[in-house]
Amino acid sequence: MYHKSFFRDRGMRYRGNRARGTFTSRGKGGVSQPIQFSKYVSKTNTQKPAETISIRHRFEDFPIDERIKRNITARGYTTPTPIQDQAMPHIFDGRDVVGIANTGTGKTGAFLIPLINKIVRDRQQKVLIVVPTRELAVQIHDELNAFARNLAISALLCIGGVNLAGQVAGLRQHPNVLIGTPGRLKDLINRRVLQLAQFNNVVLDEVDRMVDIGFIKDIRYIISYLSTQRQSLFFSATVSGEINGIIQSFLKNPVTVSVKVNETAHGVDQDVIRVKNKDEKLAKLHLLLRQEEFKKVLIFGRTKWNVEKLARGLQQNGFSAASIHSNKSQNQRLRALSQFKGNQLMILVATDIAARGLDIEDVSHVINFDEPSTYTDYIHRIGRTGRANKQGKALTFVM
Repeated sequence: MYHKSFFRDRGMRYRGNRARGTFTSRGKGGVSQPIQFSKYVSKTNTQKPAETISIRHRFEDFPIDERIKRNITARGYTTPTPIQDQAMPHIFDGRDVVGIANTGTGKTGAFLIPLINKIVRDRQQKVLIVVPTRELAVQIHDELNAFARNLAISALLCIGGVNLAGQVAGLRQHPNVLIGTPGRLKDLINRRVLQLAQFNNVVLDEVDRMVDIGFIKDIRYIISYLSTQRQSLFFSATVSGEINGIIQSFLKNPVTVSVKVNETAHGVDQDVIRVKNKDEKLAKLHLLLRQEEFKKVLIFGRTKWNVEKLARGLQQNGFSAASIHSNKSQNQRLRALSQFKGNQLMILVATDIAARGLDIEDVSHVINFDEPSTYTDYIHRIGRTGRANKQGKALTFVM
């Protein structure tokens, strides 16, 4: 917690980090929903760590090709995470799986490793992976290349913001794996250049996010073109009524694996900072960012305009910062993300497109400059820090 003296000594009035009040966020349909401040205040030592879930397997126990095992080791992975430990045996058995786990728990590896192994053993296997954002698609593509190194497995990204002609040409090469976002996949289907009936393995990842941002119709549209003879894998942090409807229509006799222990990561220390107005909020943000402990900071804003304005203001005040939002070109978004991952930037200011699935090492702080729309969004935002058994901090500005 940032004591009142921190701001008082800098000529600012401290209003108290009280956990008793509420602020209002917008839920579905634009309905205002009160959120207790107490849900945004949590000390790391008060939460039960997810690692208390016992791990029953080693990677050596799974029927994985030795070359893939070497790639797993080269990636620095020694022990399966709980979702990998519990989901992978069923995936290897060919079962449909519903995986429910918090963000940052190794879901990507849980489905990539068995599916890569499946392709190695049978080159007729084709995999479709559907995700909500371009950034997550790129990240999964990078993970796939690492796990499938030297295995001659081809993968194609089909995402917006990239030249369509190149993706059409790539489809003619019949890639083993297709990773795409719903809008671009639907476009390719409508242009009759993507034939989904040939894909006998399908993954829907971060499904709750796809539902939240309005992709439910596109998901059902894509599913309608898939072959009925397939293995289907479904990963989500939550399962709402709409999501359960997709499960019923999409999977056959699925095994449900849930390793969700806490809503938020156990390694994230959470607090609120109260401010009177926008000027005070911005001044306090600058003070925080100048502290030595704020080494690698992800700041979330609600709108594209606010995010861009904040990033430019930080740059003008001497901070190493960039922005990421849907008005940016794909190259601009990937460049900013790459620089932040590579520690060439201290600060990345983003909308909620960066809140799901992205694995960025060593983020010291997540700052909610603008309040999240829902508590679920909050959970995913702060999940960008405190990853891989490390400690992180999350701060939320409230008025």
